[in-house]
Amino acid sequence: MRTDGIALPEAGIAGRAATLLTELGERAECCSLYDEDGSSIYHELAQQDHHEVRELISLVRGTVPGPVLDLAAGSGRLTMPLLALGREVTALELSPSMLDLLRERLDRAPAGLRARATLVQGDMSDFALGRAFSCVVLATTSISLLDEAGRAGLYACVRRHLAPGGRFLLTTVDLDASAPAERELNFSTAAGNDYRMFEYWEPGMEARVVSIFPARYDEGPVRVGLTSIRVLPADRLEAELAAGGLRVAARHALPPVGERHHSTLLEVEVAA
Repeated sequence: MRTDGIALPEAGIAGRAATLLTELGERAECCSLYDEDGSSIYHELAQQDHHEVRELISLVRGTVPGPVLDLAAGSGRLTMPLLALGREVTALELSPSMLDLLRERLDRAPAGLRARATLVQGDMSDFALGRAFSCVVLATTSISLLDEAGRAGLYACVRRHLAPGGRFLLTTVDLDASAPAERELNFSTAAGNDYRMFEYWEPGMEARVVSIFPARYDEGPVRVGLTSIRVLPADRLEAELAAGGLRVAARHALPPVGERHHSTLLEVEVAA
């Protein structure tokens, strides 16, 4: 199967997630978390995930005044807080279903906030918006969805769209190789749904594999959300950014999410 641009061999889905899929058999309806079927699951989980939001918003607040570009905006996890700052925000997202969810949220927002939002369906590795931004943000480790060529395209686009003195803010996660290969997290969402999320990664794997199951299910089909997230240490990204004409001005360690993950927020500027 293939999700989010990374091939997932059957061996990549292992441990308890693989056992559950085997037990479900043909009842399992697997979908990407970014397609029409899986986006609602992603949206539910993103609504209650505030990791890195406070730190990103604080840095955006300190940048020079001007419009903000929110790349891989999804259903607006960061777009809405950015608009609440009073900034003009362009939200770029590849998935039409994600943009529809963001549009629904904006429809319920105050008119003044809606007026400052621009939604664009586009690829974060290849876009031309015809304007410059004081800040470009790529949150939720979404850079991990791009392969090496895609990341090079992203860096080139960001450099072209940053205003003088502007900042590119992005987050990434490295994993502790000594931790167990699989971890399980349980979620209850504001929509009243309960989920079990499994993450599997062993040293040497290009990406960690994430599988999300409903915590309870009766007879009939069971929707299972799948995604794969590349493991990109901050040192590797800093070297790539330098090759793309960008310089890391600062690194900010983010609060840990479990003992396995080491999250870093990179504050980037155009190299002199």
